[in-house]
Amino acid sequence: MMQATLACALAALLASFPALAAASLSTQAERSGFVKTGRYDETIALCTAFAQRHPDAVRCIDFGTTPEGRPMKALVVSRSGALTPAAARERGLPVVLMQGGIHAGEIDGKDAGFLALRQVLEGEAAAGALEHLVWVFVPVFNVDGHERFGAWNRPNQRGPEEMGWRTTAQNYNLNRDYAKADSLEMRAMLALVEAWDPIATIDLHATNGAQFEHDISIQVEPLHGGDEDLRAAGLALRGRTMADLAAQGSLPLPFYPSFEDYQDPASGFEDGVSPPRFSTGYFLLRNRLAMLVETHSWKEYPVRVRITRNTIVSVLEQVARQGREWMALARAADARELAGAPVALDYQATARSRTIDFRGYAYTRTPSEISGAPMTRYDPATPQVWKVPLRDEIVPRTVVDAPRGGYLVPAAFAAQVGERLRAHGIVHATLAATLPEADVETFRATGKQLAAGSVEGHQRLAVEGRWATERRDVPAGSLFVPIAQPKARLAMALLEPQAPDSLLQWGLFNNAFERKEYMEAYVAEAVAREMLAADPALKAEFERRLREDADFAGDASARLEFFHRRHPSWDERLDLYPVLRTDRLPL
Repeated sequence: MMQATLACALAALLASFPALAAASLSTQAERSGFVKTGRYDETIALCTAFAQRHPDAVRCIDFGTTPEGRPMKALVVSRSGALTPAAARERGLPVVLMQGGIHAGEIDGKDAGFLALRQVLEGEAAAGALEHLVWVFVPVFNVDGHERFGAWNRPNQRGPEEMGWRTTAQNYNLNRDYAKADSLEMRAMLALVEAWDPIATIDLHATNGAQFEHDISIQVEPLHGGDEDLRAAGLALRGRTMADLAAQGSLPLPFYPSFEDYQDPASGFEDGVSPPRFSTGYFLLRNRLAMLVETHSWKEYPVRVRITRNTIVSVLEQVARQGREWMALARAADARELAGAPVALDYQATARSRTIDFRGYAYTRTPSEISGAPMTRYDPATPQVWKVPLRDEIVPRTVVDAPRGGYLVPAAFAAQVGERLRAHGIVHATLAATLPEADVETFRATGKQLAAGSVEGHQRLAVEGRWATERRDVPAGSLFVPIAQPKARLAMALLEPQAPDSLLQWGLFNNAFERKEYMEAYVAEAVAREMLAADPALKAEFERRLREDADFAGDASARLEFFHRRHPSWDERLDLYPVLRTDRLPL
């Protein structure tokens, strides 16, 4: 009898847990006065609790599983009745995706997001917004990193007491993984993005860096780069958010506050457009808006959470008001024909600068007795306006004409490229038959430079060269990637060899630039003599090089390679980029 009574009591207690969780909907951060942040089990519980408390407005979904086996949670929030991607598309509702904890030590977005979520659902903030949009909230993107919990995981940050780790369990930095999409977490996120097609993605961070009064930076793209017509929407989103924050007492910045000389405030700042390994550089290539939110790490955690909450509310209000208009601009950008048009692959700030007033603190720069180097020491008790240069005139750096038809990926490389294309939702098709002697453009490297070290597990490669017309067989099983598609800019970012985050530059094709076959010196000697005897023009060219190029004349290997390169045994595929361009539709 006693055991039965205990079993009944335990069952009743367990049954009450969801109700208890739903009754609170608050985080450990909030209950601690934002001194602490909760572990991931709290995120899982709150996801369920919000859906139980507000079943008409919230769905709790899993959108992936991490390498360590944890569920990746998202909350889908709307009072429109559109809690699935199909319903959102049917109603033409704008979707805004907000992600916290891509760097899991910078966890402001999780705690601010849950706070804003409760307030919005209870009508305390962004009144009526949920009737006009769908909010997809990912409290923690880097889940495994979140659970690598410790007190000193962010030594440059003031609070919370303990927090997660910057990178994943596999040591990927997810905010370097958008374009290359190596990690399971990024593949899951891209699938979520593909399903919901958010008009705006908000990436919630905290900075590293110096000490100063400004408490948040807001960067938005497209604004300097991407589709011209969407840039006005990017500017409006940034401007309204900054105005809302300023009205609530913040000191927002429109650029990332990292000094040109990392240690010297007098060096000022440089604005720019991030490459697509970063969120803000990635979504502009999908013709969608992206915002990078960076609270200042030296502000105390309650301050940072409050400011991030204010940013979230501002964005929700704006998407509710203008999201449909932005969607129309995005659809027009998707339909825009890029074939043959000049497209920027990356951007840079010009040398032109302007002087700005920057709210800093008094500081000194004196030699350190520890490091021996000049060290900057700030005095937070003495605010000071710095007059420093800002270079914010942004122009394209590398521009190429888009192919008129698209790209061809030969069959030998179709599997490794195809999996990346599918991850990004880039349209492509497989050739059923060989294209014999097709007129194509090829890229041959005239210069190449391998990185000295590993980056994100890759040995990066930079190449020089140009596209030129050739006739080549394109075998059956090759991929055709048409330029006439909504993600044309993204396809170019991955497949143009000189794009900063192309698959080539991330090292996926390094084998194509490695010499595998050689001609022995004694063979080359005999071959050279035969070639000189048979070809007077070749003989004259060789003798001219000997006279005019002392380095060549003194290099035995270079002299022999002169002949090897002109011999049928030379590997004509060496330094040939194994992706082609075509002016025609081969299907």
